[in-house]
Amino acid sequence: MVRLLHYSDIENLFDDAERAGRFAGRIRELDGDDALVVGTGDNSAPGVVSLAASGRQIIDFADAVDTVADTFGNHDFDYGPDATRELVADSPFTWVSANARDEDGERFGAEAGVVPWTIAEADGERVGFFGLTDPATDSINPQAAPLSFTDPYEAAAAAVEELREAGVDYVVALSHLGGGDDELARRVDVDAILGGHVHSVRTEHVDGTLCTRPGVNGHEFVEVELGNGGAAAARGDGGIAASARVIDPTEGSVHEDLTDALERRREAAGLTETVATVTEPLERTDETTFGGESRIGNFVADAYRAAADADVGLQNGGGIREGPPLSGEVTLADLVSVLPFEEPVVVVELTGRELLETFSEADGAELDFGEPHWWHAHLSGASLRWDEESGELVEALVDGEPIDPDRRYTVATAEYLLHSDHEFPTIEQRHRAGEVGIQHDVLADHARDGGLDVEIEGRMTFEP
Repeated sequence: MVRLLHYSDIENLFDDAERAGRFAGRIRELDGDDALVVGTGDNSAPGVVSLAASGRQIIDFADAVDTVADTFGNHDFDYGPDATRELVADSPFTWVSANARDEDGERFGAEAGVVPWTIAEADGERVGFFGLTDPATDSINPQAAPLSFTDPYEAAAAAVEELREAGVDYVVALSHLGGGDDELARRVDVDAILGGHVHSVRTEHVDGTLCTRPGVNGHEFVEVELGNGGAAAARGDGGIAASARVIDPTEGSVHEDLTDALERRREAAGLTETVATVTEPLERTDETTFGGESRIGNFVADAYRAAADADVGLQNGGGIREGPPLSGEVTLADLVSVLPFEEPVVVVELTGRELLETFSEADGAELDFGEPHWWHAHLSGASLRWDEESGELVEALVDGEPIDPDRRYTVATAEYLLHSDHEFPTIEQRHRAGEVGIQHDVLADHARDGGLDVEIEGRMTFEP
């Protein structure tokens, strides 16, 4: 039997050095000669420590837990392709990617050590791992725009054939496809799919293939058992006896060396200035990020609109990162952790018709990296009424007035939305009319002006 210890999307876990040390310590406790530690992307960014270290804190972590292999998530390119290549070259583990291509259409990072697949041994058995990245990565991360990502299912089929020919006992996909994992299970003969990208926990079988996800920010990881029914049955067709359990790392012993390394990296960020004091904490959870109107969402959208003197402020839900609530003395580092990207707030000009279309795109049902019930907008200067049963926008107001289809409106938002074909695709580069500063700097300015004193105001209502 082989065990896989699977983590993914740990992102800003590193901003809490003790929690990260405990996460690593728990993995170490479960490690052994029959175990392999693997990741499935978005483990180097984003986060405050990540910004300070350009993602290289993942090297500290991999050293601590003895990672064998990882693949690329969209955020692993946050500092540009060259920084990712340097990270690969210095990593103590193997980066696997079967579908990432460089600026010239060649296999990304080959010279730095990226391979389509790798083989690792545990308990006398050989496990083949290959990696896949969401093919939309070049559109959802502007820093990855020079790269391309081929059809993941064709790339997977080729990798699986080569691994089977190499005589491995098991073939495992390290996937950052999100919602594409189900299609992968249906189309390709693998023994398990360890996934990421979607920030919810999953352990279930699809067409006989075990599919897992560990959630986000290191609140859990997954232990997978392969082959307790015998390697001969491990062919991804339902014959493999594969199981998974979700591990709570909070009771793990702290890996002190990792904690110390992360504390040094955080201190190097130099973001200790207190900018405001909060008496009623602003929560940052999946529920506040994707559940409709929230105080943290209102604060961000208000900051955008105030900085740009725009008609509307709009923040995509996924841009606000989950983490500890903002409470007490709020520092620059705290605000960077809300939006840990070196990305400007931009002003776009939309007609009233385009603005209505943008608002209608806030429903999460059509997005492949979230849950169907998620809501993806935080607003300032506007209010919406949404019919949950029909999934339709019933009413939209700006400054309390109905939207004039022929009028032009200014909207302050994250630059990311100009590049994304997924969230709010109506907003395009052609709508750009200016920019007003880096996101977390805009938040800091608004916080200094009292912007953290914010409430739920009925900006978004949902009717049954």
